[in-house]
Amino acid sequence: MVDRHLDAHLLDPRLLRLFDALFATGSVTKAAELLGQSQPTVSIWLARLRAELDDPLFVRTSAGMLPTPRAEALIGTVREALEALRRLIGIRTPFDPTVAHRRFSISMTDASHLTLLPAILAHVRHIAPGVRIEATQIGETTSEMLQSGESDLAIGYISGLETGHFEQTLFPQDWVCLANRDHPRVRGGLSKAQFIEEAHVLIRGGTGHRLLAEAFEALGITPNIALELPGFLGLPAIIGSTDLIVTLPRHIGETLAHFYGLRVLACPIAISGFAVKQYWHARFHHDPAIQWIRGVCATLFQQREVRGLEPAPLKSLPENS
Repeated sequence: MVDRHLDAHLLDPRLLRLFDALFATGSVTKAAELLGQSQPTVSIWLARLRAELDDPLFVRTSAGMLPTPRAEALIGTVREALEALRRLIGIRTPFDPTVAHRRFSISMTDASHLTLLPAILAHVRHIAPGVRIEATQIGETTSEMLQSGESDLAIGYISGLETGHFEQTLFPQDWVCLANRDHPRVRGGLSKAQFIEEAHVLIRGGTGHRLLAEAFEALGITPNIALELPGFLGLPAIIGSTDLIVTLPRHIGETLAHFYGLRVLACPIAISGFAVKQYWHARFHHDPAIQWIRGVCATLFQQREVRGLEPAPLKSLPENS
C-alpha cells in the first residue's frame, strides 16, 4: 500500500541533479551551466533542497561551495537514486533475435497452420535460432489469451474483439473451388449451374463456414453436401480421389492445390471476402519482442506498403485499413 504521507516528502529529481552538480563543481554558477538553468533558478532550487533536507548542505568558502558532513554522507545515496532513475527511463532493452531465447505463442486457424506457419517458422529459424514458436488454436478464449500474454499474437479473421486490442491487415481473401485434376465435368471451368449440381465437401466451423452459409442463403441455394469435415485433415485425399468439390478461401485452396495436385477453379457464386489480420493486446503494444514478431508477419504476408504507422485501436480502425 502506498504511503501518501511519505510520498509528499520525496525529492524532486531536479534537486537531486543539483545536489550532484554542486558536489562535483563546488560552484553555483558551474552547476547552473551544467544543468542548463539560470543562476537565480539554481539558487531557488538550492534553497528548496536545504529546506527539504534541513541542512545547509553546501557552504560558501574561499575554495568554493564545500559540502557539509551531511552532504558528504548523502552523496552516495543521491547518485544511486539518480542512476536508478536513469535505468528506469532506459529499462526497455532492444530485442535481438539473433541471440534471444524465447517462446512466441501465436493463435491461428487450421488453415493458417498450413499456409502461414511454414513461412513464419522458416524465417524465424533462419534469423533467430534460439526462438521457439508455439501454435495455438483461435477460439472463444483468444481475446483473454492475448490480454494475459498467454498468446503473443493471433493471425486470422476475428470479429468482436473487445477494446484494448490492436489489429493490422495482412492480405485479402476471396474464394476458389478445388476439384480432382481429372474431374470429368469441370475441365472447362465451373458454372453456377454446375456448382449447384455437383456434390460438395463442407468444412465446418470458422469464418469460412459462416460466410459460405450466408452466400448460399442469399442466393437461395441448397448445396448438395456429400461430406462434412471438421477441418482440413484428409481433405486433399478426398478431393483427389473423388468427384467432390470444395469451396475454400483462396490462400488455403491454392496451397492445397499446389502440394496435392488439385485443380483450382474460379468460384461461380458471390461470397463475401474478408481480410486476414494479425491481432495483439495493447498491454504488449510496445514490447520489443512482440514488435519484432509482428514485424516478421507483416514482412512475410502484408500485401500493401507499410508506412511505419502503428495501427489504431480496434474501435477506431476501419475494416478496410
